[in-house]
This record gives sequence, C-alpha cells and structure tokens, in this order.
Amino acid sequence: MLIIGLELLLSHLQYRKNFTIKDTVTNVYLMILNGGTDLAFRLVYMVILQFFYLHSVLSIQSAFLYWLILVLLEDFLYYWLHRFDHQIRLFWAVHVTHHSSQLMNFTVGFRSSALQPLYRFVYFIPLAILGFRPLDILFVYAATQIWGIFVHTELIHKMGWLEAIFVTPSHHRVHHGSNAKYLDRNMGMFLIVWDKLFGTFQPELNAASYEPIQYGLTTNINSANPLKVIFHEWAAIVKDVTQKDIRFYSRLKYLFGPPGWSHDGSRHTSVQLREIEDSKKNIIQ
Repeated sequence: MLIIGLELLLSHLQYRKNFTIKDTVTNVYLMILNGGTDLAFRLVYMVILQFFYLHSVLSIQSAFLYWLILVLLEDFLYYWLHRFDHQIRLFWAVHVTHHSSQLMNFTVGFRSSALQPLYRFVYFIPLAILGFRPLDILFVYAATQIWGIFVHTELIHKMGWLEAIFVTPSHHRVHHGSNAKYLDRNMGMFLIVWDKLFGTFQPELNAASYEPIQYGLTTNINSANPLKVIFHEWAAIVKDVTQKDIRFYSRLKYLFGPPGWSHDGSRHTSVQLREIEDSKKNIIQ
C-alpha cells in the first residue's frame, strides 16, 4: 500500500495519468477473485503436488543448490505457462483479464486471471517429481510473483546491467503493449534470459525509433463490468466455435490456435500483425 501510494503521489506530481478509480477498483476485485480461487483450490493442488513429491526421483542435499535450482526451474516453467497463455486461445481467454487494462501502474500487477489457479499447478508437477517440496514450490512462486508485480510501473525507466538478466519495468511495459511489435513478447516473470533464449525478447524502443507503447488489447473492451472483463473472450470463443458451415479443424483451431486466428482471414494473429506492419514500412521505405 505504501509503494502504491508513493507511485500515485509521484504520478500526480509528474502529471502522469497512470491511475483511474474505475481501473483500480477492477484490479482489486480481480485480485480478490484470483486469491479466493487459489485459496479454495489450494488443498487440491497441494495434495496432487505432494503425491508426486512422495514419488520423486531426485534428492538434492546441498541447500544452496536446492534453492538455486528451484528458482531457475520454476521461473523456466512459468515462462512456458505464460507463453502458452498467450499463444493458445483457450488459455488466453483466462489470461486476457490481466492485459485488459489500458494503464500501467503497480495495481495492474494485481489484475490477476481469476481462473488460472485451476490449472497453473500442473506446470509445476515436474518440480515435485524432481524432489522439491510443495511448500517450497509455493514459496518460490509467491516470491517471484512479488517481483512480477513491481515491474508494473512507468516510473522506472531502465535498470542498467539488471536489464540483461532480470525482468524489469522496461521489459514488462513492452509485454503489456498492444503495438504489433510488442505483442507476445517478454514472457518471463523473474528472469529475462528465457525470452532471449527462445526468441520472444523485445527491448523497449524510444520514441525516435518506434511509436509510444499503447497498453491494453488490440481491441479494447472499454468496460469495467466484471462479467465482461472476465468472460468476454469466452463469449467470443463460443461465437466462433458455433459458426455454421466451418470445418471441425477450424473449430479446434478457434480453441487451441493462437488468439486472432480466423478461418476466413478476417482477423490476424500477433505474428501476422507484425508481418503487416513490416510490409507497410518496407513499402514506405
């Protein structure tokens, strides 16, 4: 609360329009829904993780190596969780709530996907199999999540050498951009190295090189209605899947293909939007 209050004060003094009451209230109720879902489901996923831990195949004796490897592996697995949330429409329908704000401030970090706790734990089952205790898995996730919350700000520009290793506010501003060049980039929670290794890294560009970051979705919902914020993409999926005269393959693609895919080319994926933008620049040049 102190850090959010400080950001609010500095934003006001610098004449930045980083906060609105409606957006902040939305962020708060989404945080409560996510936390409530997680708490209600915690016994279930902890029992599942404990089962796999009891059948684990490794035992790391060194405390230093135990925690170091746990942090690295958990962040690696989160990268893929986050990447699939962006690249598979069924999961994007859950994750989209986090990206629906058109602002960038610390409270946006609490704008959580209400249903993600129902499947997130599946990605961490390999950690339990490798001999990491479920409570330790939960602790490291919480610790890196705190880091992930505090990169949601416009008040910190660049962080020097930390930019090469860790996810920073600059990296995460790119992640929340709806500009074609920034879509589906910088998926890491704690370490940016995974994005650099797997081709999803994009640095924040200055105004002379590229247009300012536009936060939010490629088509914003412009609504604070809780049902619309949480379920608007689900409604769109139902509409697409139940179209007449389309192949079964197309129905599956509307579920498991990338967001923006359409059987008739009427919409575009993030990859296609970047290609369109690049072709326009080439024509101008």
